[in-house]
Amino acid sequence: MKKILSGFQGDKAIWAFVILLAIISFMPVFSASTNLVHVVGTGTIVGILVKHFFHIFIGILIIYIIHRIPFERFKYVAPLLWIIASILLIITAMQGVTIAGANASRWIKVPLINLSFQPSSIGWIAIIAYLSWFLWRFEDEYYSFKKSLLYVWVPVFAIVVPIAPSNLSTAALIFTSCCMLLFVGKYPLKYLGKVLAICALLGTLFFFAAKAFPDTMPSRFSTWTARIERFGSDDKDVDRYQIDNAKIAIAKGEIFGVGPGKSVQKNFLPQSSSDFIYAIIVEEFGLIGGLTVLFFYVLLLFRFLVVSMKAPNSFGKYLVFGLGFSIIFQALINMGVAVEIFPTTGQPLPLISSGGTSIWMTCVSIGIILSVSRKEEQVKQQLKESEKKQEAFRELLAQQEDEKTEDEDIAVKALKNL
Repeated sequence: MKKILSGFQGDKAIWAFVILLAIISFMPVFSASTNLVHVVGTGTIVGILVKHFFHIFIGILIIYIIHRIPFERFKYVAPLLWIIASILLIITAMQGVTIAGANASRWIKVPLINLSFQPSSIGWIAIIAYLSWFLWRFEDEYYSFKKSLLYVWVPVFAIVVPIAPSNLSTAALIFTSCCMLLFVGKYPLKYLGKVLAICALLGTLFFFAAKAFPDTMPSRFSTWTARIERFGSDDKDVDRYQIDNAKIAIAKGEIFGVGPGKSVQKNFLPQSSSDFIYAIIVEEFGLIGGLTVLFFYVLLLFRFLVVSMKAPNSFGKYLVFGLGFSIIFQALINMGVAVEIFPTTGQPLPLISSGGTSIWMTCVSIGIILSVSRKEEQVKQQLKESEKKQEAFRELLAQQEDEKTEDEDIAVKALKNL
């Protein structure tokens, strides 16, 4: 057992929080599964739990495999990974997949093995890895705004633009994460300001064009505007079904909650096992349960920052910050939607919401972060071994010096006797 546990290297606190959140996820997923079974008529409770266990198990396995890979190797694939991801995203946007009779143009289906996944999650990781490489590669070099447009913003928009028509919230989160990483990586603020100003201008023009010519806009444009319009609205004519049921669930939870598995709103709240799972957690475990989950994510953020600051080089530093910030940012958005701090976005709660793609891609990010922390531990171990060797060498020199002194004393005494 000790030999098996020794294989789990890297930051032990991150391992602990990840496994703890994964364990916590089973109770709200179990509770929400009764809605899927008895109301929606999807599968069985045991089947849903087994499926979630499978997703978690594969996720932990992904973390283990990736964290054993030296993170420096990601330098070689980062400049190409975003190209592969953007191609997948373009293919996904063009095919318009339908799953269970519903539009699912954000999904891509793998033939033969009957597997569907969201390339947007891959694109998120790919662009963060690429920007980390760029910031490391050009940290000591001057580059013009035109050069940064080619090296930075073409890859960013190659990932963001194909995602936006079907999943605007994810596209916005990826863009925000990229801007935050560039800010931390000391990308010139005047360049960043120019890009944000251009984006704001184009966004405003697009909004007015959409209002003037609604028939020419993407099919989900009406969904975007509806979500914004019902955010914080008191108008009775506005459909606030999702957010109202989420707020009812949170209100029922009070301090200590109604108890595990006793949620009522799970029978009325759509996506109760994914997008609005935090509302179910608060309903069943109360304010204490909701704050506890939030506290774990805050602790996880703290560990990410510690690993980032102690990374062996700037590539590892930016990689950990970018991936770690994205995970926590997504978690805060999910919780913020449940309490109506943000408009409805459809973002899952990392490591807790059900769903294979979201869990596995989060685990890929965590595996990379642990790979960086593993390298940090290896460096510390090498320093300790080096210090031990130096200490042993000093002791050997001191011993030889003592022996030399003793030999000299013996020779002096022998001369005196003569």
